[in-house]
Amino acid sequence: MADITTTAQANRARSASENPVKRFFRATEIDTRLLGMIGAMLIIWIGFNILSGGLFLTPRNLWNLSVQTASVAVMATGMVLVIVTRNIDLSVGSILGFVGMSMGVLQAELLPQLLGFNHPAIWIVTLLAGLLLGAAIGALHGAIIAFLNVPSFIVTLGGLLVWRGATWFVTSGRTVAPMDATFRLMGGGTQGSIGATASWIVGILACIAIVATIINSRRQRRRFGFPQRPMWAEYFLTLVGCGLVLGAITVVNSYSWPVAIARKYAEASGIAWPDGGLFIAHGIAIPVLIAIVVGVVMTFISTRLRFGRYVFAIGGNQEAAELAGIKTRWVTVKIFALMGMLCAIAAAISTARLNAATNAQGELDELYTIAAAVIGGTSLAGGIGTIAGAMLGALVMQSLQSGMVLVGIDTPFQRIVVGMVLVVAVWLDTVYRARAK
Repeated sequence: MADITTTAQANRARSASENPVKRFFRATEIDTRLLGMIGAMLIIWIGFNILSGGLFLTPRNLWNLSVQTASVAVMATGMVLVIVTRNIDLSVGSILGFVGMSMGVLQAELLPQLLGFNHPAIWIVTLLAGLLLGAAIGALHGAIIAFLNVPSFIVTLGGLLVWRGATWFVTSGRTVAPMDATFRLMGGGTQGSIGATASWIVGILACIAIVATIINSRRQRRRFGFPQRPMWAEYFLTLVGCGLVLGAITVVNSYSWPVAIARKYAEASGIAWPDGGLFIAHGIAIPVLIAIVVGVVMTFISTRLRFGRYVFAIGGNQEAAELAGIKTRWVTVKIFALMGMLCAIAAAISTARLNAATNAQGELDELYTIAAAVIGGTSLAGGIGTIAGAMLGALVMQSLQSGMVLVGIDTPFQRIVVGMVLVVAVWLDTVYRARAK
């Protein structure tokens, strides 16, 4: 009790000597790197909005931006765990292409012959098969890395070439289309969104989850005798979190169906077409919802499960982790198998969005996935990284690409910008770690 009292007094003395900004960040425990990334993203958004004549910050573009980010964001959550253990995976784009092509052939050519056209189980069987295939490929890479001691850079570089070539051989370069109608919902679009009412329900549930998380965190701190955040900081974090969620819901509900599609829907449903037109909100896109669920699950895995603790222990010091009894080789296999499953989910989103499986699918996605994780604060030196940061990094990368398209910048220059951003992100990570020592 005396130690706790002394610590509290020392904290109060230190807070009194700090300036208001430092006291604010200490009280709220906001990650300054994450906040800096949000600030950079806002600058990007405002800049492109000015250069595009106000087209960037519109509900339509922001909705499309969220859909375009989904597949890379899903893979970035797994790349965090890979990089945290001081590995790298250069094959994620090729795995996406191979699994996407395999799922395309399965649902467009093979399953209709076995189950019949438009069978309701086609999309389920396709997705399960894709997940198993992705996990098997990832586990193969992980086993070679862990048990044959081949560097992950070489294994996944080989995987990049092998699975890209295998994608071509699946159909001899032929594009496969169209996809199953239910499967296509995972790609977004007018039908692939949940609507205004369901979006508000999701937003309210998210706010309840934020409040419950903050209350549970406070109880756990009290239980184990850890310092508590001031009540004003708890209220501030709650208001900011709920405000961002409800603001995002407002934006996606402001984007309406195109007039032609809304008119067809009204005619099919027997709804009289009003003089001012019919406003039907898109709401949250299904691929975005999938990415959010994946982010929540991956955050739980990395912060709450023993597997997540093992991952960060290996990244911090692999020799010490082995001496502590952690089976580091099997953990590595599981990490890459999980990465393969996430590539399969991203492949489903990408294939459904295109309504086709193509040979070029997933090209350069390894660059965007690694860049998203690094920009999001994952250290290439290992041991440091967050799922939320990686997903935000994916949004930053896609914002750059989408903004440059709106402004009319050529594709070669877009790649130059992305490469420069990646180099700057790694340099900033190096500077940050040097100052932290």
